[in-house]
Amino acid sequence: MDIIKSSAEISEMFSRGKRIHTPFLTIVYASEKTEGAVQHDLRGRVAFIAGKKHGNAVWRNSAKRRMRAICRDLQGPWAGYDVIFLAKSPVTRASYSKVLTACAKVVEGSELVAKGD
Repeated sequence: MDIIKSSAEISEMFSRGKRIHTPFLTIVYASEKTEGAVQHDLRGRVAFIAGKKHGNAVWRNSAKRRMRAICRDLQGPWAGYDVIFLAKSPVTRASYSKVLTACAKVVEGSELVAKGD
């Protein structure tokens, strides 16, 4: 899994990316083919962000672990896309199956997953 580590690239993603909202997290994604995108191999990259305003280090680490597991279960990262998983407060309080179901529903309705896969 390739990780987006550069804060400049993450800021760029927030400005040009499309957003998908769930009660547990927000998914920001952008095609690597869009104008202004940083070009690299088309394997797809991800970033996992859990902000300090939602909790302490224990909560942030737990939220990131959960988001990484969700990304793996959803067959991510997706080829040709940069994706950011942004945690919301309830991501660690809800059951894993609820979070996964909510994320799967919105990802399947997006352009991340090709129709018919």
